[in-house]
Amino acid sequence: MQRNINIFLGLLSVFSGILFTLAFAPFNFPYLAPLALSLLFAAWQNANPKQALLRGYLFGLGSFGLGVSWVYISIHDFGGSSPLIAASLTLLFVGFWALFPALASYLSVKIQPLNINNRSYLEMPVVWILVEYLRGKLILNGFPWLQSAYSQLDTPLAGYIPLVGGYGTGLLVALTASGLLAIVQKSRFRYFLMFALLSIWGVGSYLQSISWTQTIGEPIKVSLLQGNLSQDQKWRPENMLNTLRWYQSMTEAHWDSAIIVWPETSIPAYLSDVNDWFLRPLNKAAEEHNTSIIVSLPIKNTELNEKYNAVMTLGKETGSYKKTHLLPFGEYLPWQPISGLILNNLGMRLGLFTEGSIDQPLLKAAGYPVITTICYEDAFDELVLNQLSSAAFLINVTNDGWFGRSIEPYQHLQIARMRALETGRYLLRATNTGATAIVDPKGKILSQIPLFEATALTDRITPMQGLTPYARLGEKPVLIFLMILFLILLLPNSLFSYLAKNGSEN
Repeated sequence: MQRNINIFLGLLSVFSGILFTLAFAPFNFPYLAPLALSLLFAAWQNANPKQALLRGYLFGLGSFGLGVSWVYISIHDFGGSSPLIAASLTLLFVGFWALFPALASYLSVKIQPLNINNRSYLEMPVVWILVEYLRGKLILNGFPWLQSAYSQLDTPLAGYIPLVGGYGTGLLVALTASGLLAIVQKSRFRYFLMFALLSIWGVGSYLQSISWTQTIGEPIKVSLLQGNLSQDQKWRPENMLNTLRWYQSMTEAHWDSAIIVWPETSIPAYLSDVNDWFLRPLNKAAEEHNTSIIVSLPIKNTELNEKYNAVMTLGKETGSYKKTHLLPFGEYLPWQPISGLILNNLGMRLGLFTEGSIDQPLLKAAGYPVITTICYEDAFDELVLNQLSSAAFLINVTNDGWFGRSIEPYQHLQIARMRALETGRYLLRATNTGATAIVDPKGKILSQIPLFEATALTDRITPMQGLTPYARLGEKPVLIFLMILFLILLLPNSLFSYLAKNGSEN
C-alpha cells in the first residue's frame, strides 16, 4: 500500500512540474503556478527527507523537461552536435537544474522535527524562494528561468513587482500555494487564510493602478528592426553584404524615427572589419537626420586577445557598451579546463568573450541616457537597477535565433517584461528572429512583431523618471526578511532536538 502511495506521489510530482511550466509563456495559464506548487507541497508532507528529495527532483524533471527543452535546438541545430550528444546534453542540463526543486524539498522536510506530521505551511514557501534565489543569482552566473514571479505578470500579483521585485512576488505565489493547501486540508486557520489570500490578491489588484514613475519630455518615435536571419546563415561570409544592405535600407526608410534599434550582433563582423566603409558613413547619415541608431556587433582587441559582445550608438551622441554578464557555455566556459576539453571533443562551436566593465557610462539615444542590456542580461535585475536613476528608458538587443521555433523566445520576452515593470520604464526590445516588442512601464506589450518576419516595428514611447520602491531599495529587504523567517523556522527543530536529547538522557 505504501509503495503504491509513493508511486502515486512521484507521478503527482512530475505532473505538478509540468503544470508549473504551463503557467509561463507561451502557454500563459498563470493560475496554474500556485496550484502546481500546492500539489508539490502536498507531496512533501508526511515524507522523510529522502522521499521529499526524490519528489522535488521529479517535479524539476517535469518542469525543466518541458520548460527548457529548447536547449536541444541550440546544441544540435546550431551547435553542430549529433542528435545523441544533443539529447544527452539536454538531459544533463535538465537534470542539473532539477536538483534545485529537489534541494528545496529536502530542506523543507529536513529542518522540521521528524515526529511532526504536518510540515509548516510557512516554511515551504520560504525555502522554495530562497532556493530560487540560489539558482537565479549564484550558480553558474545565475539561471532565473521559470521562476515563480515571471508567471504572474498578467495577474493581480503583478502589482507587487514594483514594490518587492521578483523574489518578493514569488514568495506571494508560494504563500498562496501553501495557503490553498492548508485550506483544502481544513487547517484550523483556514478562514483566516481565506481572508489573507483574498486580501493579498485584492491589494495586488489595487497596486496595479499606481504609477510609480513620471513622464518627462514629449513622446519619441522609435523603430525596431527584426532581420529574421537564421542562425546557421547569419555568420556566413557570403551573406554579410546582403544582411548589412537590408538593415541599412530599413534604417533609411525610417529616418523619421528618433531612435532605430538593431538586434544583437545584427552586424555579423568585427568592428575593425566594417568601421571605415560601413559604420562611419552610417554614423554621418544618422547625424544628418538627427536619429540615434543602436547597432550591435562584436569588438576585438587583438593586442590583448579579447573579444566583446557589444552595442554601439551612432548619430550625434556616440558610445559603446560591452556585455558584462556572459552566458555560461555560450560566451564563456566555467569549470575550466575540464569543460573546454569536453566540448572540444564533442565538436561544439562556441564563442568565447570577455566581460565588459561594470561601471560603463550609460549610452544616450535621442538625447536621453538609457540602460542597455544584451540578450540574457535582461534576466538580471541588478544590471538594470544600478544606474536607473539616470535612465529614461530601457533597450535590450537579443538574438533568440539560437532556439529556432521553440518556446524560448516567448519565455525570454516574459522575463524582459519584468524589467519594465520593476523599473517603471518603457522597454525597446529588438531581436533577430523574435520576439521584437515595445513594453510599457506596466510590463504590458504595447506592440510586437510576429516571430520569423523580416520587418520593422514603429511606435512611440515616453521617457520616464523617478524610481519604483523596488528600484530604490533593491532586493536586500526581501532577502533579509526571508533569511529571518528561515532562521526562525530553524528554531523549533533545534529546540525539539535539544529537548528530545535531554529527555532520552533522563
